[in-house]
Amino acid sequence: MPRQAREKSETGIYHLMFRGINKQNIFEDEEDRQRFLEVLGYYKTLSGYLLYGYCLLDNHIHLLINEMNESISQAIKRISSSYVYWYNQKYERCGHLFQERFKSEVVETQAYFLMVLRYIHKNPVKAGITQDASKYLWSSYQAYVRTSGITDIDFALDIFSSDRIKAVKLFADYTNEKNADECLEYTERAAVSDKEIMKYGSATLN
Repeated sequence: MPRQAREKSETGIYHLMFRGINKQNIFEDEEDRQRFLEVLGYYKTLSGYLLYGYCLLDNHIHLLINEMNESISQAIKRISSSYVYWYNQKYERCGHLFQERFKSEVVETQAYFLMVLRYIHKNPVKAGITQDASKYLWSSYQAYVRTSGITDIDFALDIFSSDRIKAVKLFADYTNEKNADECLEYTERAAVSDKEIMKYGSATLN
């Protein structure tokens, strides 16, 4: 049975998630996570994508990416192949590490973009790893409130405010709001509240 074609985003922005095969760990220690971020940064330059958010958990990864010079599938193929080669060398193993096909969903409004970004940053909290998203070192949350690193933070912060100090505060407040966000891993997308639509806008992303 042929695979169903991925939905194409009109904005080029996608929320991606990929897991370890059979849900096994893809990161065993901090060196593994650091290596993955280095690979992510390297292929940003080569593939030309924009990286708005990420979170590295033990057995899965979330990315919020804007497809630019090449398809997101090709970019992810480059990233995963490079990391798996390094990982297999380190742990003297062979074969697949990631499930064959990553999950993706399109992101086409400001409201949903912000919700996905919050969902990604709150993943460690929902997983019971930490009680505070700002304390988790392996997500892009730190980039938004401290130093950007490989994360392209301007797009999201400009949605909150043109004043950078104010934007960072609004971003942190929004991220830490109590929510029931459900993205990608669920069969149904959580509704975005009218309050959020009015506050952050439902305009199509540019």
